[in-house]
Amino acid sequence: MPDLPPGLARPHDRVDDAVLAQAFCAGQEWALAEAYERWAGLVHGISLRALADTGDAEDATQQVFIRAWRGRATFDHTRGGLAGWLVGIARHVCADTWHQRARQAKQVDAARAVMPPEQAPAADAPEQTVERLTLLDALDDIDQPARGIVELAFFHDLTHTQIAERTGLPLGTVKSHIRRTLLRLRDSLEVGRAATS
Repeated sequence: MPDLPPGLARPHDRVDDAVLAQAFCAGQEWALAEAYERWAGLVHGISLRALADTGDAEDATQQVFIRAWRGRATFDHTRGGLAGWLVGIARHVCADTWHQRARQAKQVDAARAVMPPEQAPAADAPEQTVERLTLLDALDDIDQPARGIVELAFFHDLTHTQIAERTGLPLGTVKSHIRRTLLRLRDSLEVGRAATS
């Protein structure tokens, strides 16, 4: 990689990729701006194809450059150029986004499963959003093994007996965990409703 002159300010002329990569790794802020200008379109295109959502692709593009800047000390020019490294980060960010989507979908399904149909608000009611967020927060707070048991029941449609066989827990323990977790989720929902009423 060519040597970068010490104290180099942002150049007026376009620098080659190797010099840009060296400046980027050295923490020169102009290099971050230049890298974004050169390769944000590439990263955004990859993200949009992978995620099929403009908003998520824009978020992913921002995350790629944030991760790259924070982790610039790990860039190894002997393994490829800065553009290729950014593409690799983009793939990881897109994979993380898919995992997050799957996790949120499971949480929404679990939230729907514990909401009594007669109490479920209309699809476009603002209260529904608050209730779902409250339930998702409550699910995040559930410790193992209770959370795993509820996931097996609601996400994998296993019976109590099947869960007991899979986990090695007594059937009564499985039923108790599910009952306590559902009560906890119901209580969280009631608190959320009280807070918005």
